[in-house]
Amino acid sequence: MPAPADEVRDSGLVRALGVPGLTANIVNTTIGAGIFVLPASVAVLLGAAAPVAFAVCALAMGLIVTSFALAGSRVSLSGGLYAYVETAFGRYLGFLAGALLFINACLGVSSVGTAFAGFVANLFPVFAGKPGKMMLLFVVFAVLAFINVRGVKAGARAVGTVTIAKLIPILIFIAAGLFFIQPALIAWPGWPAAKPLGESVLLLVFAFSGIEIALTPSGEVKNPARTVPRAIFSALALTTVLYIAIQLVAQGVLGGEMTQFAKAPLAEAASRFLGNAGRLLILIGAIVSAFGFITSDMLGSPRTLYAFSRDGILPEIFSRVHPRFRTPYVAIGTYAAFSFALAFSSTFEQLLILSNVTLLLLYLLCGLATLVLMRRNVRGEGEPLMFPGAWFVPIVACGVIIWILSNATRKEFGLSALFLLLASVLYFFRRGTVGISGNRRS
Repeated sequence: MPAPADEVRDSGLVRALGVPGLTANIVNTTIGAGIFVLPASVAVLLGAAAPVAFAVCALAMGLIVTSFALAGSRVSLSGGLYAYVETAFGRYLGFLAGALLFINACLGVSSVGTAFAGFVANLFPVFAGKPGKMMLLFVVFAVLAFINVRGVKAGARAVGTVTIAKLIPILIFIAAGLFFIQPALIAWPGWPAAKPLGESVLLLVFAFSGIEIALTPSGEVKNPARTVPRAIFSALALTTVLYIAIQLVAQGVLGGEMTQFAKAPLAEAASRFLGNAGRLLILIGAIVSAFGFITSDMLGSPRTLYAFSRDGILPEIFSRVHPRFRTPYVAIGTYAAFSFALAFSSTFEQLLILSNVTLLLLYLLCGLATLVLMRRNVRGEGEPLMFPGAWFVPIVACGVIIWILSNATRKEFGLSALFLLLASVLYFFRRGTVGISGNRRS
């Protein structure tokens, strides 16, 4: 069943993102500050078998993002996963998906903003205090909001530039470090036990996450039926290769010592074969990577507010489009201000406490929505993505997500349930005051 013309609902936006721009946005959002710390965290759980967790997580994410691609080739509205779930299940579940997307985006960009300020403070102590941190974060979020208000092309160019800049230190680390790997330190220790492997995959989901954020400007993507799948798979392949290479180099240089440098394993490894210059290079790389994540997030996540407002769930002001630049400027400014406040007032750990379970719940909703979209034969622009066995992909993806969720804690489930309850209260309050009801897709 074809969907109503998506161009009408996003008629104020310009379709300017192609495969290179969207791929860069996904890579930039995915490769954040976490990869500069995670090798040690996974090594604590799995030791020399740590690369296995990256491979398993990549396979799991391959199934999940294939579901995204199947859905994204059928729904070309801004909002990303929120739009997919809303199109399949109606406004209420769509709103919950959008709420999960929004809270994860806010927690993610704010936590990375906090990490970014810490990285900068290591080089420039003037930013170590609260006034310096506040000034630094305000400038970062204000400048990126200004760039994105001026146009999605300007935002995409900023993303592309930062993506290249952030990859240079990582590539140097890998290229130089390969010659210093000690084979004994990466010798295969045997297949890891199920529990530590599951915990490692749960941890690494967030190293591979970010695609759901990068897809939110779908209403500004050229030929989404072709662009979205190609960008997703290109970005996943690139990030997987980089992550496994990073883990092998860090582990091959430090071995068991890596767990002693949990806060900066890559910087310590680089110092072993490049000296202090290597440590400085990785620290700068971490700063650029964190800044790149914020840059990419600022391109995508504010469109969730725009999509909520466009659909009547939030007040109309959030869907206003700039008369000159044709961008959702109120949504961008509001998101930047909210993220700045969270980043300045909270710690990295506080901001991430909800992110694991809520993100996977969002993925689960998207997997189920993909099945419904395919069954109804919903179509947006162009021929939707299909291949032999496509029906089984979202089914297997949902099973994998449930397996990963089984490694979460009761506290994480409880906090996620509380958030969904509060989101439901907001939804039904708005429904009673402005008359939101029903499913717009027949």
